[in-house]
Amino acid sequence: MAGQTTAQRGGGPRGTSPNSAKSGRSGPRPPGARRWRLPRRRGLLVICVAAVVLAAGLIWLLYGSTWLRVEQVKTTGTRVLTPGEVESIAAVPIGSPLISVDTDGIEARLRQKLPRIDSVEVVRSWPHGIGLKVTERRPVLVVKNGGKFDEVDDGGVRFATVPQPVKGVPQLELTLSQSPSVRRFGTGRLVLEAVRITGELPPAVARETRSVRISSYDAVTLELTGGRSVLWGSDEEGELKGRTLSALMKARPKAVRFDVSAPTAPAVSGS
Repeated sequence: MAGQTTAQRGGGPRGTSPNSAKSGRSGPRPPGARRWRLPRRRGLLVICVAAVVLAAGLIWLLYGSTWLRVEQVKTTGTRVLTPGEVESIAAVPIGSPLISVDTDGIEARLRQKLPRIDSVEVVRSWPHGIGLKVTERRPVLVVKNGGKFDEVDDGGVRFATVPQPVKGVPQLELTLSQSPSVRRFGTGRLVLEAVRITGELPPAVARETRSVRISSYDAVTLELTGGRSVLWGSDEEGELKGRTLSALMKARPKAVRFDVSAPTAPAVSGS
């Protein structure tokens, strides 16, 4: 009986083995492959170490060194407040790392303790400063409060009490004791109505307005210089009322009473 052939015995071409045939390798690994991967791994390791060192150095520079610390505070934008008042409340931690200053906390503290401040921006001024950019509220009306005056801004907010009213700012007089408007709208809403009316006045009329008197929601009267008065009504159709009043004052410069509560049918009296 004939012996097994080479294929039957599992043999192959000389120099190969069954395992190498299955794996598809045509021969041993080139000697240069291992030497190529090793430098590549070393390069990645060097990059990682350098990144860690750089990050550690940056953290030390920002938090641990004496180079980037708060040395000065600069306040801008104040009108009535002084920079010293603002900086005292801000309480910026001099000597602390600039990066660690709580700018949001400083802003909240200033707005809470200084109501005159409408907005404030706290900024880092590298390498050693903190900037406080302040915007103060501006009064558009004043309300008598005992022997002093409360200032009211264009949002109807009473933000400060002063011994004397600001020159050129009208006084708001609330005569609402018998008015159902107080129960329906509340005093705050009526104050806001007065604010809106003063904001809609023509510049020439606004300069001559000395007081705004409210006895109900739709009964607002302006007292002007020279003993003149204007029955304005409600704050509806404010722009039209303003134009009508300007035209009446030009046509009847000696008149003392104007009624623009119904701007399409105004009235003038006195001379």
